[in-house]
Amino acid sequence: MAKLNPYLSFKSEAKDALDFYQSVLGGELDVSTFGGTPMEGMPTPDEDKDLVMHGQLDTPGGLTIMASDTPSFMEYVAPTSGVTVSLSGGAEDHEYIKGAFDKLSDGGTPGQPLELAPWGDYYGALTDKYGISWMFNIGTE
Repeated sequence: MAKLNPYLSFKSEAKDALDFYQSVLGGELDVSTFGGTPMEGMPTPDEDKDLVMHGQLDTPGGLTIMASDTPSFMEYVAPTSGVTVSLSGGAEDHEYIKGAFDKLSDGGTPGQPLELAPWGDYYGALTDKYGISWMFNIGTE
């Protein structure tokens, strides 16, 4: 089965963001830097050597978040409000998702509080401290 995963782009905060997401969501994190993964025919400027070329967080629940930094030779495009990471689950996931909402709120911008919505699920939204928009939906029994 195909799997759709968010791939987040940062100016230079990918490692900090991925460490933060790992502290929130758990899981295994694998990070490759531009300096640690030289590409033939493409010299890496010194200021880019510690930037993340590719990072991947695989959470215990099966969510995969990938991210990278933008090296000096590429144009950085900031996240937009049109792209949102959605974390959803059933009633059995309530504590995990509520915990993620609470932790991702730290230093972020509030959106919609995580509360019972008219359609019967718990719903909330926020923008985290890295400028990434998140929405949360927790089904009820």
